[in-house]
Parts: sequence; structure tokens; C-alpha cells
Amino acid sequence: MKVLITGTAGFIGSALALRLLERGDEVIGIDNLNDYYDVQLKKARLARILDFDGFTDLRLSLEDHPAVAAAFGKHQPQRVVNLAAQAGVRYSIDNPLAYVHTNLVGFAHILEGCRNHKVEHLAYASSSSVYGANTTMPFSVHDNVDHPLSLYAASKKANELMAHTYSHLYQLPTTGLRFFTVYGPWGRPDMALFKFTRAILADEPIDVFNYGKHRRDFTYIDDIVEGVIRVLDHIPERNPNWTGAKPDAATSSAPYRLYNIGNNRPTELMYYIEVLEQCLGRKARKNLLPLQPGDVPDTYADVDDLIDQFDYHPRTSVETGVARFVDWYRAYFQL
Repeated sequence: MKVLITGTAGFIGSALALRLLERGDEVIGIDNLNDYYDVQLKKARLARILDFDGFTDLRLSLEDHPAVAAAFGKHQPQRVVNLAAQAGVRYSIDNPLAYVHTNLVGFAHILEGCRNHKVEHLAYASSSSVYGANTTMPFSVHDNVDHPLSLYAASKKANELMAHTYSHLYQLPTTGLRFFTVYGPWGRPDMALFKFTRAILADEPIDVFNYGKHRRDFTYIDDIVEGVIRVLDHIPERNPNWTGAKPDAATSSAPYRLYNIGNNRPTELMYYIEVLEQCLGRKARKNLLPLQPGDVPDTYADVDDLIDQFDYHPRTSVETGVARFVDWYRAYFQL
């Protein structure tokens, strides 16, 4: 296939592009290499895929409508995976407009590109953060999610609504993927595992919010990519049993689907830190703090739909995943 991926210098985007190129697909990659975090890390991720004959590297921002439209017009992708976004719950509290520009306006440009060029299937990154104030565990895509706790979460919920509109009006097949705390080699420096590793090796204290009591459905990067590919390869169809009298949030009378991609095994943050300490051979100095604004106490993914429809089974334990991250971190920074 010819697949357009946005965010190919990002954590998930680079890993997905590598897997698709290795299996013989053609990939058109879009990234603007912004400086939200270390640009050198983004360039190093890109370096893993630049030498593939089937890879085209485009440097542009989703907010630039003429540039996005031109990319669709020139390359005519069959399928699209939108992973580019302004990330981070905490950053959204102080910089809300960054999320409006990239996550809302930019996503609208992707939708327009897909509509105007008859893309077969658009898969896009949503987030576990859309569950917001929900407390019923595990989180199910069939539940209502109308109480986000950050603008980042609200922007991802908005993406789902925008996608449904295009599925309904233009019969554009769309699939939203709610990712749950992705971690692993080549990960993001603003995420806990990266920050904790750097601080512990520097003998600096780490900030542990909610006193380490909250739980996260930590999902290893390879398991995330496997889920994305399985979904991407299957074009969603309308649900013939959908009814407005009892609407199912995860499906529609339009070709529209939502899925959780998680590990289905929540881990308490304090245990996650203990595993990291064992892998590093050092103890962390912990600065215990209350839950931060915008954060949710727990995440836990119901992935039954992915299991039933795609035979998806996340296989990487936290112990294995953290160990692989530490090995990569030491090699990448030559420690």
C-alpha cells in the first residue's frame, strides 16, 4: 500500500513507518520537527527510515493547509495514519492554543485531504485521556466520554467527533485509536519513564505525583504498532445494527470505529518505578506530590473489541519493556 503517516519523526510514527517499510509498503512521511522536545532525538528516529527506497520525507506543518493539500495531491495515498499532534496533558494547561492549531485545525486539513482524494481509510491517534472523569474500569470505547479534564483530552475527543462527521457526510472510513501510556525505546523525553531514568542516573530526585498511587495501562511500543497495523489493514464498515435510540459510541451507521489500544494490565506507578530501579541498579530519590491538575488517577483499557475482531494480544510485560528501554537509553546516550 501507499500510506501517508503524519508525525514520522515522533515516537509512534517512526516505529510504525519502520514496520510498514520493512513489509514492503510505500510510506509518505510528514513531520515539522518542532522543538516541543529534543529535535536531535527526532532526527535520530528519522535516520532509521530515511534510507528505505519506499520512504518519502516531507517537512511541513499540518496547520499549513496549502502544503497538506499539495502533499495529498502529489502522492495520492491509499491510506492515512494521523499521529502528528501537540502532545502532553500538562503542557496543554499553560499552552492551550497550541492544541487548537495542531490538533483541531491541522486535523481538519487531514480530513479534507482524505475526502478530496478518496482515501480508502483514515486511522488517527486519539488518547486514553478522553475518558476524563470516567471512573468505571476498565475504560470501554462503548461508554460516553463527555467530561475531559484537559484541553489535550478535549482536542482528542473533538477529533473523534470530526472524523465521525466526515464518515457520515462523505462515507470516509475512519478509525480512532485511543492509545494508553505508550513507552519503550525511542520514547518521548517528556514522558515519565524517560524523565525518571535521566534523573535517577544523575542522582537527582524524581517528582512522583499522586504519591505514586495512580495506575497506568503502560503499553509497549511494539504492541501499539501491532495494533495500529492490524486496524489499518481492515477498512471499517457501517454497523447495520446501530440505532440512534440506543447509540453505541464506538460504532455508527457510518463507516466509523473507535478502539482502545492498551496493555489491559494496569500497573501502579510506584511498582513501575521499582522495576526501573532494578533495571538501572540504583534507587530513586522520590519527591512525593499530590495529583496534578488535568491528570486522571487510573487508566485501564478494555481491548476486547481488538481481541475479538483482530486477534490482538499485547505481549510485552512492564518488566520486559522497561528493561528494553533502559538498554536503549544506555546505548543511545553512550552511558
